Amino acid sequence: MKILKKVSLAMLLLTVGGSGFAQDKVQAPKKEEPKMEWFDDAKLGIFIHWGIYAVEGISESWAFFNNYISHDNYMKQLEGFTASRYKPLEWVNLIKESGAKYAVITSKHHDGVSLWDSKADQATTTVKHSAARKDVLSPFVGALKGAGLKTGIYFSLPDWSHPYYDVNTRTRKRYLLKDEPQRWNNFVNYYQKQLTEISENYNPDLIWFDGDWEHSSAEWQAPQTLALLRKYNPNIIINSRLNHHGDYDTPEQGVPVVKPESRYWELCYTMNDSWGYQPFDTHYKTPNMIVRTLADCIAMGGNLLLDIGPKADGTIPEEQVAILKELKRWTGKHGEAIYGTRTGLDQRFGRHKTAFSKSGKTLYVYLDAKSSDISFLGLQSKPKEIRVVGQPKSSRPLAFTYNGYDLTVDLLTAAFDEAVTVVAIDFAEKPVFDLNRTVGKPSLPGILSQSDARQAIQDVVRWSDFGANLLEGAITEDGQLLRKDLVFNSPEVKDWVMKHAEILHDASAGIPGGHYTGYSALSKDKQRLYLFVDGVPTGPIALKGVKNTIARIRIVGEGSMLSHQIFNKLYWSAIPGIIYIDVPKERLDKKMTVIAVLLDKPIELYREKVGAIESNL
Repeated sequence: MKILKKVSLAMLLLTVGGSGFAQDKVQAPKKEEPKMEWFDDAKLGIFIHWGIYAVEGISESWAFFNNYISHDNYMKQLEGFTASRYKPLEWVNLIKESGAKYAVITSKHHDGVSLWDSKADQATTTVKHSAARKDVLSPFVGALKGAGLKTGIYFSLPDWSHPYYDVNTRTRKRYLLKDEPQRWNNFVNYYQKQLTEISENYNPDLIWFDGDWEHSSAEWQAPQTLALLRKYNPNIIINSRLNHHGDYDTPEQGVPVVKPESRYWELCYTMNDSWGYQPFDTHYKTPNMIVRTLADCIAMGGNLLLDIGPKADGTIPEEQVAILKELKRWTGKHGEAIYGTRTGLDQRFGRHKTAFSKSGKTLYVYLDAKSSDISFLGLQSKPKEIRVVGQPKSSRPLAFTYNGYDLTVDLLTAAFDEAVTVVAIDFAEKPVFDLNRTVGKPSLPGILSQSDARQAIQDVVRWSDFGANLLEGAITEDGQLLRKDLVFNSPEVKDWVMKHAEILHDASAGIPGGHYTGYSALSKDKQRLYLFVDGVPTGPIALKGVKNTIARIRIVGEGSMLSHQIFNKLYWSAIPGIIYIDVPKERLDKKMTVIAVLLDKPIELYREKVGAIESNL
């Protein structure tokens, strides 16, 4: 019965207040499109932003658009774009070894500089106008195809440098379309001519459009453009930035809190805060963070398109190479849990990142902390075997307990990965998950009477997360007074409860799933967020979608102040960045650590769709 209680409490707490999870089942995925299968299977791609902006290390195109630098001075970078140490085969080797299955390279950004020998009217190219005096796109595409990787071409619809285009900078337009319709038609012919060249020269598998927000579908002649591309490749994949004529969504920079609605999607994401090479941007995410972001995308059924920004001479910064090499290590070890996987379980069945194999007969669990066990509920199918991915076949499978509804996996013998450990739960047939039971609120004396300290503490934590505070009125905030009738079977449980009285005395329901992988609670005024940390994290704790400003972060019960970093927060955007909290291993509680995050006001969460960035001030 202990195992039953352990996991049932985790997910059936909506019975408190009269509602339950009766008959809540896993939803069947939408029908797959055959041409999208390779993309759906890939999971990891590499984005490459390379252009003249790498010469001075400034923002690609936006630097002159926002009048940070004059257009003339921006274009002078053509004189410094040498590509003198450019080795496309080395690039492709790095990409392939990282585990990526495709790459997307900028053929032309909004500045209008084409990396190939375009013959379109008045095109600016690296062949005719840069110090390199050569086509730098063709050798890369050739190497990519030679390596068996899929070819993606980024193409900017706007061309802020071209005389036929209406927009020049944020504050200057060359003309209005209604006044000079033929001039606009000339531009449409120009950009479609370039797409014809790309189609004929490279036969790409994917076109990655950008900048569609500046004009309507009719003005771009988007349907005609789509027909042009499909004439050369009927199975070409188009992203969503052709005025929604594409095949998949492209959230940018913000890791989704909840799974995007689109059946197919791809997160485009920088390693630091910049797309192109910027030498003074040293705000790099760690390799650990990047691997965990990849696991986030896999669990939600999407792809990670991770960006690199080579220097003007064609070399790739060391920090970016290091991240690619860590991806090589992790993907090489966990391939079966990456490629061909599909969206995992809703977190109501278990507070873990998960994905299914394409057959649906294996559930992969992605763990970024070392803990003693993991649990699921609502499982109607008995596992055949449970194992750690990447271990020798001779390794012993993991022990587990299953009672027909609840599953607990023992991880005491597991060999944990330094970044993300993957546990594979194998079934003879596709498993059925169904939350078809309800459980009433347990009594506090019943929980405290348990001899298993971990069990008792987890029960308290889980009920707190769902808003059923078992200790309300039983303990004071300072932990000095405890209700006299309470009897603790385990001294360890009593010590833990007294230590964490600050939150346990008045805990309110925690934040919804997706913001944090684990359980949480809020203070009554919603201005303090408490994160329950089980086990030993492999890196900083990640918190997504919190709009608030953080006043301070500390460990409950012992007072240590913690540092944090925020990544991918654009000051002009409403989308919050990711908060990473560093927790020293020596300060972790052996039973369960609690982190208090003090906010500037009652918590506000962002759970909206993350889309393209249409401004870059």
